[in-house]
This record gives sequence, structure tokens and C-alpha cells, in this order.
Amino acid sequence: MSALEIVFVLAAGFAAGTINALIGSGTLITFPVLLAVGYPPIVANVSNSLGLVPGAASAAVAYRRELSGSRARLLRLAPATIAGSVVGAILLLTLPESSFERIVPILIVLSLVLIVCQPRISAWLAARREAHRPHGGPWLLGGIFGTGVYGGYFGAGQGILLLAELAIALPGELRELNAIRAVLAGIANGVAGLVFIFAADVAYLPVLLIAVGSTAGGLFGAGIGRRLPDHVLRGVIVVVGVAAILQLVF
Repeated sequence: MSALEIVFVLAAGFAAGTINALIGSGTLITFPVLLAVGYPPIVANVSNSLGLVPGAASAAVAYRRELSGSRARLLRLAPATIAGSVVGAILLLTLPESSFERIVPILIVLSLVLIVCQPRISAWLAARREAHRPHGGPWLLGGIFGTGVYGGYFGAGQGILLLAELAIALPGELRELNAIRAVLAGIANGVAGLVFIFAADVAYLPVLLIAVGSTAGGLFGAGIGRRLPDHVLRGVIVVVGVAAILQLVF
């Protein structure tokens, strides 16, 4: 890897860490960059997943105030994410990527609709039940498992899917739910990364570069995200989601 390529990958890691802290889809930056510098798709995907884990950890540290009352929720939801990401990592090593590529844009579009309509949907649901389940119902666990599978397999747009599920199923400000989303997405990357270390080829130089960049980006992005009002955060989500759809389709 040349000096220019090293700088390129490092900058991509910073940008991905920033976007992941805000909403996710940072993979749509780092994955194409790794392909551009010559890594095969599976090696690029595996190395990217590992490199983004420190960025998720730094974002979680930066979001610690928003996460202060979320320990019980995370303990309930994390096992579903862990199980799903293990399944997704195994699928990555055994199935063609094309089977997921067809459905991903559809899932992201649906998630954007849910995010935009979330206040009305949540109000409608709240009016038809006695009280919110503080940790979500069984369908939320199923959805978290599903996004864990996708996160372990590829993960671009995983954050948007996760936040849509959390915002519909759980009470709370969008910023607090986004912090939970960041932790769950990081868990999915981390668990899948452990599987890849033992079962796949890993290119450790880009892992290191993306890790350094995403760690700084995670702190930077979380600092922005915690200050954004809910309506502005929704706008950011829509912009990132549309960009993700365009890149995946075209």
C-alpha cells in the first residue's frame, strides 16, 4: 500500500467513524475504498468490520450521558444482536453477496419511512396500549436479531434499520435511542470480527488504519450527534439513507 493509499484509507476510517456515530452506513465509505486500493471483496468486508469496532467503542464513550439509563435495555437487546451477528458472519463466509444486495435498498427505504413517521406511529401505538414496554416487545428482539444478521454479513445501512426499530418500539428521545443504536451496531461488528479472525483472511494494515481513523471519527461524530435536535437528526438520517440507497443501487 502506497503512502497516498494509507492516507486515503485513514481518512475513510475517520469519515466512516463520524457517520457511524451519527447514524451508521460508514461501511459505504470504507468498503469501496478498500476495493479501490486492491483488496478482494470478502477480505475488504472482513477487514472493514474489524477496523470499525474501535470507532463504535469511542462513540459509546462519547454517548455515555445518553446511555446512562439504558443499561437494562442493552442487556436485554445485546444477546439478540450477538446471536444475529454470528449467523451473519457465517453467512458471509458461505453465501454469495448478491442474495442480500437485492433486499438491502428496500429495507433502507422502509426504515427511512419509519424514521420520518416515527412520532405519529409511536403516538398511535401508545394510544392503543396501556403502557409502553420499557424494553420493547418480542417483535423488537426478532428485529434486532435480523439486523444483527445483516450487520454480521455486510452492515451498510444497519444503523438506519436499528434506529427505526428502536424508535418505533421504545419510548425516549431519538438521541438516546441513537446512542443505544451505536452500541448495538458496534457489538454486531465486534462479534462478527471475532468470527472473522478465526475463520477468514484478514488484512491487518487496513484494519489498523481504519481503527485509528474511526476512533477519532467516533468521538467527533458523537459530539455532533448529541447536540442535534430530533428533527435535525431525522433530516441527517434521511440524507445518509438516500445516499446509501443510491450507492447500493447504482
